[in-house]
Amino acid sequence: MDKRKEALTKVMAEFLEIPKDLILDLPKITIIGRNEVYLENHRGIIEYLPNRLRINLTRGFLEIEGRDLEIKALMADEISIYGQVNSVRYHD
Repeated sequence: MDKRKEALTKVMAEFLEIPKDLILDLPKITIIGRNEVYLENHRGIIEYLPNRLRINLTRGFLEIEGRDLEIKALMADEISIYGQVNSVRYHD
């Protein structure tokens, strides 16, 4: 039943030309160079170390690896991370 609801929501979003990240609560990731990651629609921080950051998403989590990673801004559903970013991986 959950997949049917998601499929219907996706079709409605396309029909109404509404961005899917808003309707389906999908993460939106913006990477600027190797030094900044901006993430919208997160569900909290799982792990925070200077070389690794794991962020909970609606489905799975996002893992950011690098050096000197710092959270510059943290809001209810947005996070801004600075530092040397080596990799960004999505895990289900």
